[in-house]
Amino acid sequence: MKIRPVSRAALAALLCGSLLGFSAMAQTAAPAAAAASAPGASDKETADKEAAGQLAAQGWLLLLDRQNWGGAWDAASQVFRGMVPIDTWMNAIPKDRLPLGTLVSRTPTTAVYKTTLQGRPDGEYVTAVFSTEYTNKKALEEVVTTVREPDGRWRVTGYFTR
Repeated sequence: MKIRPVSRAALAALLCGSLLGFSAMAQTAAPAAAAASAPGASDKETADKEAAGQLAAQGWLLLLDRQNWGGAWDAASQVFRGMVPIDTWMNAIPKDRLPLGTLVSRTPTTAVYKTTLQGRPDGEYVTAVFSTEYTNKKALEEVVTTVREPDGRWRVTGYFTR
């Protein structure tokens, strides 16, 4: 199998395109959306899953903050790694992240648990939104979607900024 090079624009489209449904969910009111998304799940179960997904997202963002690009790719979900080849990731992510500067602050704003996402197989997903400030970008939202994989661990399946 030959891996074709992917341009930076194509990578951005791939990452953002895989998250089209995620950004809309992240803007939804969390309490009603979370309760409606997981029939039969208790509020505590949903809150626990949201917390676990959000924590996984924060850990993954920390890898990006430390410029551990390879570690972030390794820690991402199987779907993410399948969509974004490592060489493409290693060439594109520094070009997107380094101009932001150093992390000043990051505050979680919402986390929403869903069992279905547009364009994705049914599963367990948490979309976490963070209000972030960098030295060169004062107001930024980071949207990270995690998926619970078969081993039970939450891993990043999508990321974009707005």
